[in-house]
Amino acid sequence: MHLDTQHLRLILNGKSADRIDVRAAVDAVRSMGHKVSVRVTYEADDTARLVREALHDHESDRIDTLVSGGGDGTLQEIVDAALHEIPSGEKPPFAFAVLPLGTANDFASHIQLDPADIPSCLRFAARAQPKPTDLGDVNGRIFVNMATGGFGAQVTAQTDPNLKRILGGAAYLFTGLQHFSELVACEGRIESEGFAWEGAFLALAIGNGRRAGGGINLCPRAKLDDGFLDLTILPFPSSGRAIDLLATLLDSGVDGVNNGLIQTKARNISIETREPVQFNLDGEPMNGQSWRIGIRHHQIQFRR
Repeated sequence: MHLDTQHLRLILNGKSADRIDVRAAVDAVRSMGHKVSVRVTYEADDTARLVREALHDHESDRIDTLVSGGGDGTLQEIVDAALHEIPSGEKPPFAFAVLPLGTANDFASHIQLDPADIPSCLRFAARAQPKPTDLGDVNGRIFVNMATGGFGAQVTAQTDPNLKRILGGAAYLFTGLQHFSELVACEGRIESEGFAWEGAFLALAIGNGRRAGGGINLCPRAKLDDGFLDLTILPFPSSGRAIDLLATLLDSGVDGVNNGLIQTKARNISIETREPVQFNLDGEPMNGQSWRIGIRHHQIQFRR
């Protein structure tokens, strides 16, 4: 291939394999002179297998960019799989990019991609310069965009896929309203460099990116390459306003919560909770009581 052309390996979530705009996007980028090789997931272990294949193929066929075709969860799964396949301390041999085909596409929105124009998104992946990009790490598993915990995380995990397809990001608010009767406080202690807080929280977010859960602005000052994670804690209110407070958060993000929020930046965060709580890493659930969260500074190159 000419030096100015790219080889994009697209790992495509099988749910999107028959989308006309995806085929149009591949054709458009190929017409620019780039090579696009497509692999489609079908079963649960396919992503890890296809990432291993891409690393192997890179040695003989120079893959410049590994493109995640799906939502935030697909991107997290692909990057996490790549890091598990290379020796500790090394960086992946290719850049990453995203083709936003999910429901929320929060990370893609952060880097100003338009999920309504898939061909433009793939052209961007072929043309954009790769930039050093941080990752978050929760107990050894990475996240690209955000980790959320508490009741808000339960809402994300419990949202019905069919409802998400119909309502988009508004589905998270609808599901939250249906589960308000189950509201309970999560109690724990949260520590980082020069910071400590203990108490009951309604929700918390640890952001490399800014938005999660379908566009909810939880970490408005987060940056993808500054070497810090942004921590937002929403304490459980003592006034009995928990329902109103969570509704405001799900509807308007932190901008709608006038006071009471706790926010800081940190490189390392430890969280110990009294009872097991659920964390979502880019929408992928984890459960536990002890969490060690850190930043992997400039761990990957991302076309953004």
